[in-house]
Amino acid sequence: MERRTIEPFRASVPERVLADLRERLAGTRWPEPVAGVGWSEGVDQAWLRRVVTHWERRFDWRAHEARLNALPQFLVGVGDTRIHCIHLRGRGPKPMPLILTHGWPGSVFEMLAIIPMLADPVAHGGSAQDSFDVVVPSIPGYGFSDRPTSPGMSNSVMADLWVGLMEQLGYSGFAAQGGDWGAGISTWIARKAPERLVGLHLNYIPGSFRPWVESEAALGAEERAFLADNARWFEEEGAYGHLQATRPGTLGIALTDSPAGLAAWILEKVRAWADCDGDIESRFSLDELLANVTLYWVTNTAASSVRLYRESKLTPLQLGPGERIRVPMGYAHFPLEAPSPPRRWVERGYEVRRWTDMPRGGHFAAWEEPELLAQDIREFFRPLR
Repeated sequence: MERRTIEPFRASVPERVLADLRERLAGTRWPEPVAGVGWSEGVDQAWLRRVVTHWERRFDWRAHEARLNALPQFLVGVGDTRIHCIHLRGRGPKPMPLILTHGWPGSVFEMLAIIPMLADPVAHGGSAQDSFDVVVPSIPGYGFSDRPTSPGMSNSVMADLWVGLMEQLGYSGFAAQGGDWGAGISTWIARKAPERLVGLHLNYIPGSFRPWVESEAALGAEERAFLADNARWFEEEGAYGHLQATRPGTLGIALTDSPAGLAAWILEKVRAWADCDGDIESRFSLDELLANVTLYWVTNTAASSVRLYRESKLTPLQLGPGERIRVPMGYAHFPLEAPSPPRRWVERGYEVRRWTDMPRGGHFAAWEEPELLAQDIREFFRPLR
C-alpha cells in the first residue's frame, strides 16, 4: 500500500479458517489434570475444557464480525504500515477528534461499547457539546493491522504512526486516550509531539514509566511502598510479561499452533486483571471473551502481539532530568488495576489536571465499565475544547 491511502474495510474471515479452528479445537490434546489446584497454577483446566467445547460447537464468529462491520472501518497506509481502524464521526456541533487505543490481551472489541457513548453522547444521557470523532486503531501486530516483519515496532514508533494516521484522517490536532499499551502509545505521542495533543487521558500508568528522581531519598513513603508492591506483583504475577519480553519467538509458536493454548494464555489474564472476584463469567459472557480470542486466532497475531513486550523493554518510558510530559493529563484510577502508583509518583512526570478514583472496575476499563470511563473522558476534555 502506498503512503497516504485510505480504503474502506469489512471483516470477512474465510470459512476455511473457521473450519480449521473448529477442527483444532475438537482435537485438543489435554494434559493430565492435577486434582484440587483450580486456578492456583494458571488456568483452571475444567473451566477451559467447557470454554473450548463452547468455542467449537456454539460460538458464532459471524455475529461478532457483524458487530465490527456495523461500524465504519478503514485500512490506512502510513509509511509502509497498513493500520486498521474504526472511525466513527461524532454527533454534535463540534466533535473533538479522539484516538482511543487498546492493549494486550485486548483488541478493538474492548472498545465497541464505549465508541457510541463518546461519538453520540446525547443518545447515552450526555450533552452534544461533549461529542468526539472516535478513532480506534488496531495496534500493528494486532487484529487486522499489518504484522511487523522486522524488529523496532515499539510504542515510540507507534506514536509516530498514530500522528500520521490522524493526519490522514484529517486531524492535525487531537486528543488521546488509552489503557495498557494504549497508555504507553498515547504518552509517547505526548512526549514526542505535544503540539498535536489537546490532552491526554489514561486509565493505566505505563508499566515502564519512570519519572526522573534524583535519589531514592527523595521518594515519599507512599511511593516507596508502591515500588515494593510493584516488585512483589511482578514476582508473583509477572511471569507472562517476562517471557513475552525475553522469548516471544518461542511462546509465539505455541500460541499460533494451539487455539486452546491461546485461550488459556489470554483468558487467565483477563480473569486475573478484571474486577470479577475470580468469577470471569460474572463480568463477561463466554461469547464476549471468545470474540476477542478468536480475533487473535483468525488474524494470526498471537506471536506478533506478544513481541510488543520485547520492544517496550528495549524502549522504556523513562524520563530524563527535568523532563516532563507537559500535555494536560487526566487519570481514571480503577480500583482493581494493579499495581497502580500514587498520585505523587504520577505527578513527577505528568501534568495531572484530573484524578478520578473510580468505585469499581479493573484493567479493562472500556470493556468492564464503559459508562464510567466515557463520563470521565467527557468531563476531562470539556474545559480543553
